[in-house]
Amino acid sequence: MLKEKLTQKKLVLASGSPRRQQFLKDLDLDVEIRLKPVEEIYPDELKGEEIALFLAELKAKAFENDLAENEILITGDTIVCIDDQALGKPKDKTEAIKMLQNLSGRTHEVISSVCLKSTQKTKTFCDKTVVYFKELSSAEIEYYIENHQPFDKAGAYGIQEWIGQIGVQKIEGSYFTVMGMPTHLLYDELLKF
Repeated sequence: MLKEKLTQKKLVLASGSPRRQQFLKDLDLDVEIRLKPVEEIYPDELKGEEIALFLAELKAKAFENDLAENEILITGDTIVCIDDQALGKPKDKTEAIKMLQNLSGRTHEVISSVCLKSTQKTKTFCDKTVVYFKELSSAEIEYYIENHQPFDKAGAYGIQEWIGQIGVQKIEGSYFTVMGMPTHLLYDELLKF
C-alpha cells in the first residue's frame, strides 16, 4: 500500500545503519542511501525527546539544497535516557562499560526520532520505549563489549544482540524503536507526507 502511494517519489535514507536500511527493505520500500558527515552536537539545555528530534533535523539540514523535487529524505537518531541523562554512542571501551553498568538492574527509555524532508516541507517525530534490564555481571558486560563491539550504538547496546537476549527482561513500547526506527510511525507518516 505504501509503495503504491509513493510511486512518484524517490526515498533517500541518510543513514549508514544496516538496521535502518533493513527496516525500509522490510517495509518493501526501495531507497537510495546517501551519507553526509554530521557532527552530532546539540545544545546543553535539550533533554530526552528534544535531543533526538534536534539530531534528526540536524542530519536532514545537511541535505538542505541537495534534494530533487520528487525526493523524500529520511534521517533518524536514537538516544538512551536514564536519570535525565542522554547516553549516545560510547567513545571507547571504558565509556561502554560505564554505560552498561549504569543500565544494569534498572529501567531506561530509548527514544528514536525520524525526520522526513522534501523540497516543500519537513516533518519530525519520535517514539519512546521503556526497557527493563536485569542485573548484569561484570563478566557479562566485558564479554558483550569484547565480542560485539557496541561502539556504534546509543547506550552501548543493541537489543537484538547477545546482551539484549540475556539482559532485557521486558519492554513497554516498540521493539523496532529500541533498534533505531519506529517503523509503525514511519509507515503512517510516509502515507500522510
